[in-house]
Amino acid sequence: MGLRNGEKALGEKYGCRDSQLEDKISLFFGEEDEERLDQNSEGDWADDEAANNELHDHFERKEFWDSHEALLLEIMERCNSMGSKLREEIGKVVERARETLVCCCPKPNSGGCALCLRRRVVDLLCLKGFSASLRTSKWRHTPKFPGGSHEYIEVVANTAGRKKHIPFLIELEFRTEFEMAKACDEYRKLIVQLPKTFIGKPDYLHAVLRVVCDAAKRSMKEKKIHMGPWRKRSFMQMKWSGYNDRKQQPTTTQDLLPWNKLSQSGVHAAMVVAT
Repeated sequence: MGLRNGEKALGEKYGCRDSQLEDKISLFFGEEDEERLDQNSEGDWADDEAANNELHDHFERKEFWDSHEALLLEIMERCNSMGSKLREEIGKVVERARETLVCCCPKPNSGGCALCLRRRVVDLLCLKGFSASLRTSKWRHTPKFPGGSHEYIEVVANTAGRKKHIPFLIELEFRTEFEMAKACDEYRKLIVQLPKTFIGKPDYLHAVLRVVCDAAKRSMKEKKIHMGPWRKRSFMQMKWSGYNDRKQQPTTTQDLLPWNKLSQSGVHAAMVVAT
């Protein structure tokens, strides 16, 4: 799938903007050490009178939440403009997968399941000519974090001339990852800005994590609720770090499950990214 006339390949048009956004985020949060921030989130904030007053200062609160929302919207705007045509096509495949999903687990779920949906999306993407695969991130139990694993989808795209491979991550239930039952209203308003399904470069995903996890920490402090380690940015980042566990899905209809079979008309041999 080639580049259209007058369009620039990925990495040429937005490379500078990525760097500018990274600098802006670093400036926004300062150069504070992540581990120290994590330790502070477990400290005695509620017992610190000055800090407690700052939390509930009307103008300070408004500035905090307004600035985080503005930064998150800017990140998502840049993410959406990066490979927009590619993202649009992937989005259509995801919607088709949701509409035609049939759970194939030993005990099928009538409403479908997340595992079958991910596999269905990868199958359809491969049939469309995308280099798509399932990725699994795994991490061991440590004194700081519980062990676990997380599966997501990766699509590897090529720039013009196939000189550079660019990974795009797909998280089908992205907004759900950040929902909290006892969050403050401002946090709930913030995560509404997140897409239900994330499709974008890892850099943008990690930029979103930095903003939203910081907001989650603030929300919990305001509610005087302990912040579990699974809510911290350093833990959340591990969910999308499975760079060494690439599971390529079948690319021919003969290899697919019966409910995955599609006509091979329109199947492309290769995918080249256009913006």
